[in-house]
Amino acid sequence: LVVSPLISLMKDQIDALTARQIDAARLDHSLSEEDYGRTLERARQGQLRLLYVSPERFNNERFRESLQSMQVALMAIDEAHCISEWGHNFRPDYLKLPHYARSANVQRILALTATATPAVLNDICRQFEIAPENAIRTGFYRENLALHFVPIDNNSRDGTLSQLLKQQPPGPTIVYVTQQRTAEQLAGQLADEQFAARAYHAGLDADTRASLQDWFMQSDEAVMVATIAFGMGIDKANIRYVYHYNLPKCLEGYAQEIGRAGRDGLMSSCCLLANPADRVVLENFVYGDTPSLQAINDFVREVFAHPTEFEMSHYDVSFRCDIRILVVQTLLTYLQADGWLEAGTPRYAEYRFQPQHPSVKILGKFSGERREFLASLFRQARQARTWFHIDLQQATQRLKTTRDRIVRALDYLAQQGDIQLKASGLRHRYRCLRKPTAPAELSLELHEKMTARETAELERIDQVLALIQSDGCQTKRLGAHFGEPLGADCGHCTWCLNGHEQLKLPDMPRPAIDASVVRNAKALVSEHTVLQQDVRNVAKFLCGLTSPRLQREKLTRHPLFGSLSHVPFAQVVAEF
Repeated sequence: LVVSPLISLMKDQIDALTARQIDAARLDHSLSEEDYGRTLERARQGQLRLLYVSPERFNNERFRESLQSMQVALMAIDEAHCISEWGHNFRPDYLKLPHYARSANVQRILALTATATPAVLNDICRQFEIAPENAIRTGFYRENLALHFVPIDNNSRDGTLSQLLKQQPPGPTIVYVTQQRTAEQLAGQLADEQFAARAYHAGLDADTRASLQDWFMQSDEAVMVATIAFGMGIDKANIRYVYHYNLPKCLEGYAQEIGRAGRDGLMSSCCLLANPADRVVLENFVYGDTPSLQAINDFVREVFAHPTEFEMSHYDVSFRCDIRILVVQTLLTYLQADGWLEAGTPRYAEYRFQPQHPSVKILGKFSGERREFLASLFRQARQARTWFHIDLQQATQRLKTTRDRIVRALDYLAQQGDIQLKASGLRHRYRCLRKPTAPAELSLELHEKMTARETAELERIDQVLALIQSDGCQTKRLGAHFGEPLGADCGHCTWCLNGHEQLKLPDMPRPAIDASVVRNAKALVSEHTVLQQDVRNVAKFLCGLTSPRLQREKLTRHPLFGSLSHVPFAQVVAEF
């Protein structure tokens, strides 16, 4: 069982495995119900060597039920750094993987990452109960990667990239950018200059992304202008050039992205166009994740208003409390770690099915109590066009049966091809271990933790700038960050090639703020409570950072939204 975070990664690896006659498949939302059921059945019958799933797949109770009937010799967790709060890409769903591995009687675990600092490595070992002697480092340094850093400003960025591309012999190239619109604009500009350039980002539909991947894999001159959505799992050996058009947000991301170059062992160039103005966008993204104290107060009140055993939708909480969904999951993780809550296994609130045969024919396959039970279950379903909906909580009460029996019955009918089955309304279950006597203090404590995360993310940006301006071998400094000190200087980074001269980035002038924008924003505040709650909410709005309530109140469509996206967040806050 391979746990992988991106569908694009699964597709690429499964294509490669299938070409080598290795039986591999994936389960994801792009599969039809028929293909999904067929894949699960192959896994249950032992016909698959490798089954790829995302960490979120374990939220699906049908999948967890099927897992119980599989013999899982190995669970391989890719991008394992996502389990660590100290990692650059913390995903709370990863924290549940050790529990699911135990419940499925997984015989052995292999956690894999290319970007673990010593602190993250320790966290991975602790969470998966891996002994220190079983933590294997294969080495970070690759002598065929030349790290180049070119200081530029906004006016010279495009010309510098174009010149660098023209100077080099053609070869497969990735140009990383921060934002989707930049990918589209830059790919268009490069195509106009006769480069074989296309844009790739998460805003494209799945078929388009798959087609772009195939094009890149087959071409020896492709220039893919992409956000970080591109590259995970792309196993193309001869990528010659990786450019960073914008500053990466952290050294871990930078290392992962340059690591896609030169896998054939031949010399490859990794060039970062260093513009300190990019820092504003990266920092504003960080500030956008930190909820206001008022929002956390609402969150604490909502969570602890429930009885001891309860279930809730993370999306509903996100919507009501004006906290981004991933941040809601992080806050709930903190409450579990500090002994306030205990998480149960998630489940769906509603199932819907589409009969493939008349109900008389389906029921005719059963007799006695089983037939009577299914007939009663069908009567609980309400029809909406061709799909029938079943509210599981209501059905269990009316039929005086267990939820598990209903889900098993529906799943069996789906396996037999009698119905198509879909689930919706994911509910996460919790048990309250203790209730706060001082909710305001708990809210403040959670807010301080989120502020500490914010500070840590801002420090990651500082580390990137420090690497660029390093007064020493830049390859050596990068290796030290990942706990791998190198003996001698590499000889092929910018510092080594420039006569040991330290780079200086251009000064970033303090941007001017249009007084009319501030005046109009202050007038708007009086009309919207979400803007009145916290001055940071006003800054988020003006810097173009979304939140559930800003979207609900249609403020993301307001002409002022994002009008100060070029201005540092703290400078905007100071205006109010």
